[in-house]
Amino acid sequence: MARPRRIIDCGDFTLRCWRAQEDFAAAFTLIEESLEHLRPWEPWVAGHSEESTRALLANCESKWATGEVYNYAIAKDGAPIGMCQSYRAPEPRGRCLGYWLHPAATGQGIATRAAAALVAEMFALPAVEYLEITHDSANASSAAIPRRLGFTQLRQEPAPPPVAPSGSGINVTWRLARPAPPTAP
Repeated sequence: MARPRRIIDCGDFTLRCWRAQEDFAAAFTLIEESLEHLRPWEPWVAGHSEESTRALLANCESKWATGEVYNYAIAKDGAPIGMCQSYRAPEPRGRCLGYWLHPAATGQGIATRAAAALVAEMFALPAVEYLEITHDSANASSAAIPRRLGFTQLRQEPAPPPVAPSGSGINVTWRLARPAPPTAP
């Protein structure tokens, strides 16, 4: 089974797979410092703890090995400033993308560029035919990224519980199909 690269150079930042033991302090601090920024949109922050961060990092290698989840730190000057990931979609040959940044890293195009790098990396895998991004309909910042990257809005549907505090309860899903290979003249 083909796997994505563990380190993706994006110029002034990199995407790199998380390292379970080595990255605990940096990952925990990143989440801690981002809690108020994430709380309106991410229900998982309510359960944030040292234990949940250790569990996330402990599962990164095994989920990477099975292809279930490719979880990356978005790192600038060696320090994590966010996370992005690709995980299996419910339908075969598809993958979903997710991303978030430390509040000090927002508004600089980093999330869009990180998502674009992840799109290119996932389409380099022969088994991936489409990618999806899902966000709450009220989250305008998250909606801007799939729009910028050429995704097409696919559907809107009720979000599964729990709904984030600022969430509308309606998820918007965007899809991008694998680009067709160029045709010979």
